[in-house]
Amino acid sequence: MQQTIGRYRWTICGLLFFATTVNYLDRAVISFLKSTLSAELHWNDGDYANVEIAFKVAYAIGLLIAGRVVDKLGTKIGYALATGLWSLSAVAHAFASSVFGFSVARGALGISEAGNFPAAIKTVAEWFPKKERAFATGIFNSGANIGAILAPLSVPYINKAWGWEWAFIVTGALGFFWLILWFRYYEIPAKQARLSKAEYDYIHSDVDEQQVQQQTGAKLTWGKLLTYRQTWAFAIGKALTDPIWWFYLFWLPDFLESQYGLKDTQLILPTALVYTMSTFGSIGGGWLPLNFIKNGWPVFKARKTSMLIYAFCVVPIIFAQVLGQVNMWLAVIIIGIAASAHQAWSANIFTTVSDMFPKKSTASVTGIGGMFGSVGAIFLSAFVQKDLFVHYRSIGQIETAYYIMFAICGGAYILAWVIMHLLVPRMKRIE
Repeated sequence: MQQTIGRYRWTICGLLFFATTVNYLDRAVISFLKSTLSAELHWNDGDYANVEIAFKVAYAIGLLIAGRVVDKLGTKIGYALATGLWSLSAVAHAFASSVFGFSVARGALGISEAGNFPAAIKTVAEWFPKKERAFATGIFNSGANIGAILAPLSVPYINKAWGWEWAFIVTGALGFFWLILWFRYYEIPAKQARLSKAEYDYIHSDVDEQQVQQQTGAKLTWGKLLTYRQTWAFAIGKALTDPIWWFYLFWLPDFLESQYGLKDTQLILPTALVYTMSTFGSIGGGWLPLNFIKNGWPVFKARKTSMLIYAFCVVPIIFAQVLGQVNMWLAVIIIGIAASAHQAWSANIFTTVSDMFPKKSTASVTGIGGMFGSVGAIFLSAFVQKDLFVHYRSIGQIETAYYIMFAICGGAYILAWVIMHLLVPRMKRIE
Protein backbone atom coordinates (compact mmCIF):
# COMPACT_ATOMS: atom_id res chain seq x y z
CA MET A 1 0.00 0.00 0.00
CA GLN A 2 2.80 2.43 0.94
CA GLN A 3 4.59 1.67 -2.33
CA THR A 4 1.41 2.60 -4.24
CA ILE A 5 0.76 5.73 -2.19
CA GLY A 6 4.32 7.03 -2.09
CA ARG A 7 6.54 8.24 0.74
CA TYR A 8 7.61 11.78 -0.14
CA ARG A 9 5.76 13.19 2.85
CA TRP A 10 8.27 11.36 5.07
CA THR A 11 11.12 13.17 3.31
CA ILE A 12 9.44 16.38 4.43
CA CYS A 13 9.15 14.96 7.94
CA GLY A 14 12.89 14.24 7.80
CA LEU A 15 13.59 17.90 7.01
CA LEU A 16 11.46 18.95 10.00
CA PHE A 17 13.38 16.49 12.18
CA PHE A 18 16.71 17.94 11.01
CA ALA A 19 15.59 21.52 11.68
CA THR A 20 14.29 20.67 15.15
CA THR A 21 17.55 18.88 15.96
CA VAL A 22 19.56 21.97 15.04
CA ASN A 23 17.08 24.19 16.88
CA TYR A 24 17.54 22.33 20.18
CA LEU A 25 21.26 21.83 19.75
CA ASP A 26 21.72 25.59 19.41
CA ARG A 27 19.68 26.37 22.51
CA ALA A 28 21.27 23.59 24.63
CA VAL A 29 24.91 24.56 23.99
CA ILE A 30 25.02 27.10 26.81
CA SER A 31 23.94 24.60 29.48
CA PHE A 32 27.12 22.58 28.88
CA LEU A 33 29.27 25.70 29.09
CA LYS A 34 27.77 26.94 32.39
CA SER A 35 30.82 26.01 34.48
CA THR A 36 33.25 27.42 31.91
CA LEU A 37 31.36 30.68 31.53
CA SER A 38 30.89 30.99 35.30
CA ALA A 39 34.65 30.61 35.81
CA GLU A 40 35.81 32.82 32.93
CA LEU A 41 33.11 35.50 33.13
CA HIS A 42 32.49 35.25 36.91
CA TRP A 43 28.79 34.34 36.70
CA ASN A 44 26.66 33.06 39.59
CA ASP A 45 23.36 31.13 39.41
CA GLY A 46 21.45 34.41 39.24
CA ASP A 47 23.44 35.59 36.22
CA TYR A 48 22.87 32.29 34.43
CA ALA A 49 19.15 32.43 35.25
CA ASN A 50 18.95 35.99 33.87
CA VAL A 51 20.53 34.90 30.59
CA GLU A 52 18.10 31.99 30.47
CA ILE A 53 15.16 34.32 31.18
CA ALA A 54 16.25 36.63 28.33
CA PHE A 55 15.94 33.69 25.95
CA LYS A 56 12.51 32.73 27.26
CA VAL A 57 11.11 36.27 27.13
CA ALA A 58 12.29 36.67 23.54
CA TYR A 59 10.99 33.20 22.68
CA ALA A 60 7.55 34.07 24.05
CA ILE A 61 7.41 37.27 22.00
CA GLY A 62 8.79 35.46 18.97
CA LEU A 63 6.11 32.79 19.07
CA LEU A 64 3.36 35.37 18.74
CA ILE A 65 5.14 36.98 15.81
CA ALA A 66 6.30 33.73 14.22
CA GLY A 67 2.87 32.14 14.02
CA ARG A 68 1.46 35.08 12.07
CA VAL A 69 4.58 35.43 9.89
CA VAL A 70 4.51 31.75 8.93
CA ASP A 71 0.77 31.88 8.22
CA LYS A 72 1.34 34.93 6.01
CA LEU A 73 4.56 33.98 4.22
CA GLY A 74 3.85 30.26 4.03
CA THR A 75 5.93 27.38 5.33
CA LYS A 76 8.70 27.49 2.73
CA ILE A 77 9.79 31.11 3.19
CA GLY A 78 8.69 31.44 6.83
CA TYR A 79 10.66 28.39 7.99
CA ALA A 80 13.74 29.43 6.00
CA LEU A 81 13.67 32.95 7.45
CA ALA A 82 13.46 31.66 11.01
CA THR A 83 16.26 29.13 10.56
CA GLY A 84 18.61 31.62 8.90
CA LEU A 85 18.11 34.16 11.68
CA TRP A 86 18.51 31.71 14.55
CA SER A 87 21.69 30.31 13.01
CA LEU A 88 23.18 33.81 12.84
CA SER A 89 22.11 34.41 16.45
CA ALA A 90 23.69 31.15 17.63
CA VAL A 91 27.01 32.09 16.05
CA ALA A 92 26.79 35.58 17.59
CA HIS A 93 27.17 34.10 21.09
CA ALA A 94 30.85 33.60 20.32
CA PHE A 95 31.35 37.36 20.30
CA ALA A 96 29.66 38.07 23.66
CA SER A 97 31.75 38.66 26.78
CA SER A 98 29.29 39.75 29.48
CA VAL A 99 25.92 38.87 30.96
CA PHE A 100 24.39 41.70 28.93
CA GLY A 101 26.06 40.53 25.72
CA PHE A 102 24.88 36.98 26.22
CA SER A 103 21.39 38.22 27.08
CA VAL A 104 21.24 40.09 23.76
CA ALA A 105 22.48 37.05 21.84
CA ARG A 106 20.08 34.74 23.71
CA GLY A 107 17.24 37.15 23.04
CA ALA A 108 17.98 37.14 19.31
CA LEU A 109 18.18 33.35 19.40
CA GLY A 110 14.89 33.06 21.27
CA ILE A 111 12.89 35.34 19.00
CA SER A 112 14.13 33.57 15.86
CA GLU A 113 14.02 29.98 17.17
CA ALA A 114 10.36 30.58 17.96
CA GLY A 115 9.61 30.03 14.28
CA ASN A 116 10.47 26.32 14.34
CA PHE A 117 7.39 24.78 15.91
CA PRO A 118 4.69 26.97 14.31
CA ALA A 119 6.27 26.29 10.91
CA ALA A 120 6.75 22.57 11.58
CA ILE A 121 3.19 22.03 12.88
CA LYS A 122 1.79 23.90 9.89
CA THR A 123 3.93 21.78 7.56
CA VAL A 124 2.64 18.57 9.17
CA ALA A 125 -0.95 19.81 8.76
CA GLU A 126 -0.25 20.47 5.06
CA TRP A 127 1.58 17.21 4.37
CA PHE A 128 -0.14 14.53 6.47
CA PRO A 129 -3.69 13.20 6.90
CA LYS A 130 -5.08 13.66 10.39
CA LYS A 131 -4.52 10.04 11.45
CA GLU A 132 -0.75 10.32 10.79
CA ARG A 133 -0.13 13.77 12.24
CA ALA A 134 0.69 12.76 15.83
CA PHE A 135 3.12 10.13 14.55
CA ALA A 136 4.77 12.61 12.16
CA THR A 137 4.88 15.22 14.92
CA GLY A 138 6.44 12.67 17.26
CA ILE A 139 9.14 11.91 14.71
CA PHE A 140 10.12 15.52 14.01
CA ASN A 141 9.73 16.45 17.67
CA SER A 142 12.24 13.71 18.56
CA GLY A 143 14.79 16.01 16.92
CA ALA A 144 14.64 18.00 20.16
CA ASN A 145 16.02 14.97 21.97
CA ILE A 146 18.67 14.31 19.34
CA GLY A 147 19.77 17.93 19.58
CA ALA A 148 19.98 17.61 23.34
CA ILE A 149 22.01 14.39 22.94
CA LEU A 150 24.40 15.97 20.41
CA ALA A 151 25.13 18.84 22.81
CA PRO A 152 26.97 16.76 25.45
CA LEU A 153 28.56 14.65 22.71
CA SER A 154 30.09 17.67 20.99
CA VAL A 155 30.19 20.83 23.12
CA PRO A 156 32.61 19.63 25.87
CA TYR A 157 35.07 18.40 23.23
CA ILE A 158 34.88 21.56 21.12
CA ASN A 159 35.24 23.66 24.27
CA LYS A 160 38.30 21.70 25.37
CA ALA A 161 39.96 21.69 21.93
CA TRP A 162 39.18 25.17 20.61
CA GLY A 163 37.43 27.15 23.36
CA TRP A 164 33.82 27.91 24.19
CA GLU A 165 33.46 30.42 21.37
CA TRP A 166 33.85 27.70 18.73
CA ALA A 167 31.15 25.60 20.36
CA PHE A 168 28.66 28.29 19.38
CA ILE A 169 30.15 28.82 15.91
CA VAL A 170 30.28 25.16 14.87
CA THR A 171 26.78 24.27 16.08
CA GLY A 172 25.28 27.49 14.76
CA ALA A 173 26.62 26.85 11.27
CA LEU A 174 24.57 23.66 10.87
CA GLY A 175 21.44 25.68 10.20
CA PHE A 176 22.90 27.05 6.98
CA PHE A 177 23.40 23.52 5.65
CA TRP A 178 19.74 22.77 6.43
CA LEU A 179 18.69 25.80 4.37
CA ILE A 180 20.30 24.29 1.27
CA LEU A 181 18.32 21.07 1.69
CA TRP A 182 15.10 22.95 2.47
CA PHE A 183 15.15 25.03 -0.72
CA ARG A 184 16.14 22.00 -2.78
CA TYR A 185 13.48 19.57 -1.56
CA TYR A 186 10.58 21.53 -0.05
CA GLU A 187 7.42 22.88 -1.62
CA ILE A 188 3.78 22.73 -0.54
CA PRO A 189 1.97 19.60 -1.81
CA ALA A 190 0.03 21.44 -4.51
CA LYS A 191 3.29 22.70 -6.06
CA GLN A 192 5.60 19.76 -5.36
CA ALA A 193 6.55 18.05 -8.65
CA ARG A 194 8.11 15.08 -6.80
CA LEU A 195 4.75 14.22 -5.19
CA SER A 196 2.60 11.57 -6.90
CA LYS A 197 -1.11 12.10 -7.39
CA ALA A 198 -1.82 8.99 -5.28
CA GLU A 199 0.10 10.41 -2.34
CA TYR A 200 -1.47 13.86 -2.80
CA ASP A 201 -4.93 12.27 -2.68
CA TYR A 202 -3.94 10.24 0.41
CA ILE A 203 -2.71 13.36 2.22
CA HIS A 204 -6.11 14.96 1.66
CA SER A 205 -8.13 11.77 2.14
CA ASP A 206 -9.69 12.85 5.46
CA VAL A 207 -10.47 16.44 4.44
CA ASP A 208 -14.13 16.82 3.60
CA GLU A 209 -15.60 19.54 1.41
CA GLN A 210 -16.56 21.73 4.35
CA GLN A 211 -12.99 21.67 5.68
CA VAL A 212 -11.59 22.52 2.24
CA GLN A 213 -13.84 25.57 2.19
CA GLN A 214 -12.48 26.51 5.61
CA GLN A 215 -8.88 26.30 4.37
CA THR A 216 -9.61 28.67 1.51
CA GLY A 217 -11.80 31.02 3.53
CA ALA A 218 -10.96 33.96 5.75
CA LYS A 219 -8.17 33.50 8.30
CA LEU A 220 -9.13 33.66 11.96
CA THR A 221 -7.72 36.73 13.75
CA TRP A 222 -5.92 36.58 17.09
CA GLY A 223 -8.88 38.24 18.75
CA LYS A 224 -11.24 35.65 17.32
CA LEU A 225 -8.91 32.75 18.18
CA LEU A 226 -8.80 33.87 21.82
CA THR A 227 -12.59 33.55 22.07
CA TYR A 228 -12.42 29.79 21.58
CA ARG A 229 -12.08 27.29 24.43
CA GLN A 230 -9.93 25.20 22.10
CA THR A 231 -7.27 27.94 22.02
CA TRP A 232 -7.24 28.28 25.79
CA ALA A 233 -7.08 24.52 26.32
CA PHE A 234 -3.95 24.32 24.18
CA ALA A 235 -2.43 27.47 25.68
CA ILE A 236 -2.96 26.43 29.32
CA GLY A 237 -1.71 22.93 28.59
CA LYS A 238 1.49 24.42 27.17
CA ALA A 239 1.84 26.96 29.99
CA LEU A 240 1.82 24.22 32.62
CA THR A 241 4.05 21.65 30.88
CA ASP A 242 6.54 23.52 28.67
CA PRO A 243 8.40 24.95 31.71
CA ILE A 244 9.18 21.39 32.83
CA TRP A 245 11.04 20.63 29.60
CA TRP A 246 12.93 23.92 29.89
CA PHE A 247 13.95 22.86 33.39
CA TYR A 248 15.39 19.58 32.11
CA LEU A 249 17.16 21.29 29.23
CA PHE A 250 18.86 24.08 31.17
CA TRP A 251 19.36 22.53 34.62
CA LEU A 252 20.05 18.81 34.10
CA PRO A 253 23.84 19.34 33.75
CA ASP A 254 23.82 21.48 36.90
CA PHE A 255 21.84 18.82 38.79
CA LEU A 256 24.40 16.15 37.86
CA GLU A 257 27.29 18.42 38.78
CA SER A 258 25.75 19.67 42.05
CA GLN A 259 24.59 16.27 43.27
CA TYR A 260 27.24 13.93 41.91
CA GLY A 261 30.22 16.12 41.03
CA LEU A 262 30.13 15.35 37.29
CA LYS A 263 31.81 17.85 34.95
CA ASP A 264 32.53 18.31 31.25
CA THR A 265 32.80 14.93 29.46
CA GLN A 266 31.55 13.10 32.57
CA LEU A 267 28.12 14.54 31.78
CA ILE A 268 27.93 12.80 28.41
CA LEU A 269 26.57 9.38 29.40
CA PRO A 270 23.84 10.43 31.87
CA THR A 271 22.54 13.31 29.75
CA ALA A 272 22.69 11.25 26.57
CA LEU A 273 20.70 8.49 28.30
CA VAL A 274 17.97 10.94 29.39
CA TYR A 275 17.52 12.34 25.89
CA THR A 276 17.84 8.96 24.18
CA MET A 277 14.94 7.79 26.33
CA SER A 278 13.10 10.97 25.35
CA THR A 279 13.49 10.08 21.68
CA PHE A 280 11.63 6.81 22.18
CA GLY A 281 8.94 8.70 24.08
CA SER A 282 8.48 11.21 21.29
CA ILE A 283 8.06 8.60 18.56
CA GLY A 284 6.09 6.21 20.75
CA GLY A 285 3.91 9.11 21.84
CA GLY A 286 2.72 9.50 18.28
CA TRP A 287 2.35 5.76 17.68
CA LEU A 288 -0.05 5.07 20.56
CA PRO A 289 -2.95 7.34 19.45
CA LEU A 290 -2.39 6.21 15.84
CA ASN A 291 -2.87 2.64 17.00
CA PHE A 292 -6.01 3.59 18.93
CA ILE A 293 -7.43 5.34 15.85
CA LYS A 294 -6.68 2.31 13.65
CA ASN A 295 -8.69 0.24 16.15
CA GLY A 296 -11.73 2.45 15.63
CA TRP A 297 -11.38 5.01 18.43
CA PRO A 298 -12.52 8.59 17.76
CA VAL A 299 -9.55 10.92 17.31
CA PHE A 300 -10.30 13.00 20.43
CA LYS A 301 -10.61 9.88 22.64
CA ALA A 302 -7.37 8.41 21.28
CA ARG A 303 -5.53 11.69 21.80
CA LYS A 304 -6.78 12.40 25.32
CA THR A 305 -6.38 8.83 26.58
CA SER A 306 -2.80 8.81 25.35
CA MET A 307 -2.09 12.16 27.00
CA LEU A 308 -3.50 10.96 30.34
CA ILE A 309 -1.24 7.90 30.24
CA TYR A 310 1.78 10.12 29.57
CA ALA A 311 0.78 12.49 32.39
CA PHE A 312 0.86 9.62 34.90
CA CYS A 313 4.25 8.49 33.57
CA VAL A 314 5.79 11.77 34.78
CA VAL A 315 4.66 11.35 38.40
CA PRO A 316 7.56 9.06 39.53
CA ILE A 317 10.03 11.94 39.06
CA ILE A 318 8.92 13.09 42.51
CA PHE A 319 11.11 10.27 43.85
CA ALA A 320 14.16 11.01 41.69
CA GLN A 321 16.04 12.66 44.53
CA VAL A 322 15.34 9.82 46.97
CA LEU A 323 16.34 7.11 44.52
CA GLY A 324 19.37 9.13 43.48
CA GLN A 325 20.74 8.89 47.00
CA VAL A 326 20.88 5.12 46.50
CA ASN A 327 22.41 5.26 43.02
CA MET A 328 22.86 8.12 40.57
CA TRP A 329 21.65 6.02 37.64
CA LEU A 330 18.28 5.46 39.32
CA ALA A 331 17.76 9.22 39.35
CA VAL A 332 18.90 9.49 35.73
CA ILE A 333 16.49 6.75 34.61
CA ILE A 334 13.55 8.31 36.48
CA ILE A 335 14.31 11.71 34.91
CA GLY A 336 14.63 9.97 31.53
CA ILE A 337 11.19 8.40 31.92
CA ALA A 338 9.70 11.79 32.83
CA ALA A 339 11.44 13.50 29.90
CA SER A 340 10.26 10.71 27.60
CA ALA A 341 6.69 11.14 28.82
CA HIS A 342 6.95 14.89 28.23
CA GLN A 343 7.95 14.35 24.61
CA ALA A 344 5.10 11.88 24.14
CA TRP A 345 2.74 14.46 25.65
CA SER A 346 4.25 17.18 23.45
CA ALA A 347 3.72 15.20 20.23
CA ASN A 348 0.02 14.97 21.06
CA ILE A 349 -0.67 18.42 22.46
CA PHE A 350 0.81 19.93 19.30
CA THR A 351 -1.41 17.72 17.19
CA THR A 352 -4.54 18.89 19.01
CA VAL A 353 -4.10 22.19 17.16
CA SER A 354 -4.56 20.62 13.71
CA ASP A 355 -7.33 18.44 15.19
CA MET A 356 -9.32 21.48 16.29
CA PHE A 357 -8.38 24.31 13.88
CA PRO A 358 -8.29 24.84 10.09
CA LYS A 359 -4.84 24.67 8.47
CA LYS A 360 -4.64 28.41 7.83
CA SER A 361 -4.71 29.07 11.56
CA THR A 362 -2.51 26.25 12.88
CA ALA A 363 0.72 28.30 12.97
CA SER A 364 -1.02 31.19 14.76
CA VAL A 365 -2.59 28.93 17.39
CA THR A 366 0.70 27.07 17.84
CA GLY A 367 2.39 30.43 18.34
CA ILE A 368 -0.16 31.54 20.93
CA GLY A 369 0.21 28.28 22.85
CA GLY A 370 3.97 28.40 22.61
CA MET A 371 3.95 31.95 23.92
CA PHE A 372 1.95 30.81 26.95
CA GLY A 373 4.41 27.97 27.43
CA SER A 374 7.30 30.42 27.43
CA VAL A 375 5.52 32.75 29.83
CA GLY A 376 5.06 29.79 32.16
CA ALA A 377 8.78 29.01 31.83
CA ILE A 378 9.68 32.64 32.53
CA PHE A 379 7.52 32.62 35.64
CA LEU A 380 9.10 29.39 36.86
CA SER A 381 12.63 30.70 36.24
CA ALA A 382 12.13 34.21 37.61
CA PHE A 383 9.96 33.53 40.64
CA VAL A 384 10.83 29.94 41.57
CA GLN A 385 14.10 28.63 40.17
CA LYS A 386 16.18 31.78 40.46
CA ASP A 387 15.49 32.49 44.14
CA LEU A 388 15.18 28.80 44.97
CA PHE A 389 18.59 27.80 43.66
CA VAL A 390 20.44 30.90 44.81
CA HIS A 391 19.01 30.57 48.34
CA TYR A 392 19.52 26.85 48.87
CA ARG A 393 22.95 26.79 47.24
CA SER A 394 24.05 29.64 49.53
CA ILE A 395 23.17 27.59 52.63
CA GLY A 396 24.60 24.35 51.27
CA GLN A 397 21.23 22.63 50.71
CA ILE A 398 20.93 22.59 46.92
CA GLU A 399 19.30 19.16 47.09
CA THR A 400 16.22 20.79 48.68
CA ALA A 401 15.79 23.03 45.65
CA TYR A 402 15.75 19.97 43.42
CA TYR A 403 13.27 18.19 45.70
CA ILE A 404 10.87 21.11 45.22
CA MET A 405 11.40 21.30 41.46
CA PHE A 406 10.86 17.58 40.94
CA ALA A 407 7.61 17.77 42.91
CA ILE A 408 6.42 20.57 40.60
CA CYS A 409 7.36 18.45 37.58
CA GLY A 410 5.40 15.46 38.87
CA GLY A 411 2.08 17.24 39.19
CA ALA A 412 2.11 19.62 36.22
CA TYR A 413 0.84 17.25 33.52
CA ILE A 414 -2.11 15.81 35.41
CA LEU A 415 -3.23 19.35 36.27
CA ALA A 416 -2.86 20.36 32.61
CA TRP A 417 -4.85 17.33 31.42
CA VAL A 418 -7.70 18.01 33.83
CA ILE A 419 -7.98 21.66 32.75
CA MET A 420 -7.84 20.75 29.05
CA HIS A 421 -10.51 18.08 29.56
CA LEU A 422 -12.82 20.54 31.33
CA LEU A 423 -12.38 23.13 28.56
CA VAL A 424 -12.74 20.79 25.57
CA PRO A 425 -14.20 17.40 26.59
CA ARG A 426 -14.54 16.21 22.97
CA MET A 427 -11.98 18.51 21.30
CA LYS A 428 -14.61 19.78 18.87
CA ARG A 429 -13.24 21.21 15.62
CA ILE A 430 -13.77 24.94 14.94
CA GLU A 431 -16.55 25.33 12.35
